[in-house]
Amino acid sequence: MLDINYIRENFKAVREALVTRNFPSDALNRFVELDETRRRVNGEADAINQQRNAASKEIGALMQAGSRDEAEAKKSEVTGLKDKQTDLEHQRDEADAAMRELLSGLPNLPADDVPVGKDETANVEMRKWGEPREFDFEPKDHVDLGTALGILDLERATKIAGARFSIFNGAGARLERALINFMLDLHTTEHGFTETVPPFIVNRNSLFGSGQLPKFEEDLFHLKDDRGFALIPTSEVPLVNYYAGEILSGDDLPIRLTAYSPCFRSEAGSYGKDTRGVIRLHQFEKVEMISLCKPDESEREHEAMTSYAEKVLQLLGLPFRTVVLSTGDMGFGARKTYDIEVWLPSQKTYREISSCSNCGDFQARRMNLRFRRSGPAKPEFAHTLNGSGLALSRTWVALIENYQQADGSVVIPEVLHQYMNGLEKIG
Repeated sequence: MLDINYIRENFKAVREALVTRNFPSDALNRFVELDETRRRVNGEADAINQQRNAASKEIGALMQAGSRDEAEAKKSEVTGLKDKQTDLEHQRDEADAAMRELLSGLPNLPADDVPVGKDETANVEMRKWGEPREFDFEPKDHVDLGTALGILDLERATKIAGARFSIFNGAGARLERALINFMLDLHTTEHGFTETVPPFIVNRNSLFGSGQLPKFEEDLFHLKDDRGFALIPTSEVPLVNYYAGEILSGDDLPIRLTAYSPCFRSEAGSYGKDTRGVIRLHQFEKVEMISLCKPDESEREHEAMTSYAEKVLQLLGLPFRTVVLSTGDMGFGARKTYDIEVWLPSQKTYREISSCSNCGDFQARRMNLRFRRSGPAKPEFAHTLNGSGLALSRTWVALIENYQQADGSVVIPEVLHQYMNGLEKIG
């Protein structure tokens, strides 16, 4: 959530920044109206409160002087003032609620170095790693490969659940588990993350805090439950909310957490995209990274987190490129995002496999997550970051396609051998 005082003091700049995020230029008109109402009502309420205090003193003096009739008249006046103050407080509460609703729907403001553009066409490539493999045969896609090897079953997944679900079998299932363990081991032993197993069901407060609500209501799988539960779209939601409403010690920051979890998304608005295979599913698995840090640490943390995700691909020997997203392509809560895209031979292009975002204090304001520096310092809002380390089904796809052989088998990268019980090839 944006800082209301920052909007007041930088109104023109905020409006221009929102336009670069594909928000209309009049998006803040309502803010001006509500802010003026809040200021007027608060001023009138303060004035009435002063009148009531002064009248109360007069009543005391009149009572001591024996002027009961005048005191009673003054009491009636105070009652009228109280009723008017109550009405003003009601107007203030309505304006506050409307202001909060308005602010909750505004995206984060982009960092100064984010490229300006309407969509992904304005994204800027930062670097590449590895060279796409030159095949001496026509490479197959992961669906044909996985089906032929008996490690992927989309037909029965559709029978059991519906479209956009998958089943990994045998060595395919083991490969998924190997990737989970490999990524978690890497992040916990080399990158300073603490592994956790969070709830896979969250409440509305957590979804609001991380920025899924109210904007992405339709993309969630809601439970039929009076408590407003929903399945997590990513473990970022429970992880980033871990310390919601708390004041942390600055000495304990940064706090880095990582978790494996299934993720559930309705993919509203994406029908017709990536319908073949396991690129875009309603249920997929991911290893997530989050960091809670001081404002002066977040840019450094962002670069580090991105390098940790890149390290996974480097160790797996998978070619990738890293791009910085434009203002019009970033996620709702991000102020700057790097996407890491892995090479898929069947598509002859790079596809997103990780997204690492610096959210600044945007999420922290929504969940009231603060920290206090040493000494008598006042609490400050923390900065939050999140990144995929990595999306597992897409990593599975990239491995199958990049390491396929002419005979239809798939070679397992050496770094995974210990997690595959020594299995070096599928097929």
